Amino acid sequence: MGMFFVPMQYLLPQHTFSRVVLQATRIETPVIKDALIGSFIKGFNPDMSDAVETDPHAYASFNAFFTRALRPEARPIAAGAGALASPVDGTVSQAGPIAGDQVFQAKGHHYSLDALLSGAAPGWSAGFRDGLFATIYLAPYNYHRIHMPCDGVLREAWYVPGKLFSVNAATAAAVPGLFARNERVVLLFEGDCGPFAVILVGALFVGSMTTVWHGDVTPRRPRQPTRLPLDSFAHPLAMSRGEELGRFNMGSTVILLFGKNKAELLQKISAGQVVRMGEPIGQLPQARAE
Repeated sequence: MGMFFVPMQYLLPQHTFSRVVLQATRIETPVIKDALIGSFIKGFNPDMSDAVETDPHAYASFNAFFTRALRPEARPIAAGAGALASPVDGTVSQAGPIAGDQVFQAKGHHYSLDALLSGAAPGWSAGFRDGLFATIYLAPYNYHRIHMPCDGVLREAWYVPGKLFSVNAATAAAVPGLFARNERVVLLFEGDCGPFAVILVGALFVGSMTTVWHGDVTPRRPRQPTRLPLDSFAHPLAMSRGEELGRFNMGSTVILLFGKNKAELLQKISAGQVVRMGEPIGQLPQARAE
């Protein structure tokens, strides 16, 4: 089955499947939601010890269980003025320098900043040329809230329509420009680490992505590039390192972008490294100098 998984995705009605999953995960009928949660626990054995509510069947729906909150002390946030924190629990798919405007996806595959940031002002792409990136994959058993890697002010937010291919390693190795083809939410910030981006990439069965400012951004109709509003929010646009900025309603991938000479990644942040939200993944160059 594995050898057919990638080509089969080209034929699947990806968005239809994702809408079905979206509805199923929000069912609150106890017998149905408990069956879904029980099946998930049996298959993925998630760690519930860090959750605010440790009883998986106490949640109102599968999605409430899947996006459960953690106890604050369960994820200490990287200390120090120049520290960069992991925004999620997950596994590093790839990380390192951006070669001009080309971001590395997997062996033999790159994609451009312009394609990834589709819709955003051209100046943003230029600001990330020769900078740094980190792509972090969230497995189904991971914690699925997304947090700020450093202090920043939200300057732009875009919804970019696209496909919903799986984002696992096999698909990333086989589908050209995967992360620039999938549906995504692009959040662009300015902070002490200069311009930076936090990009939420949708995937197969991940038909819903949420930010603290906009609520559910996806699914969205019509599915066309949309600049998301930046005014009239209850939540402030300026956020501190470690604050929650959004959620995946099912698992997917986060991509971080930093400008040239604006940030440094720790040596351990490379393909295959497991990270937890809040732990140090890098620093600002001036912090190292100090």
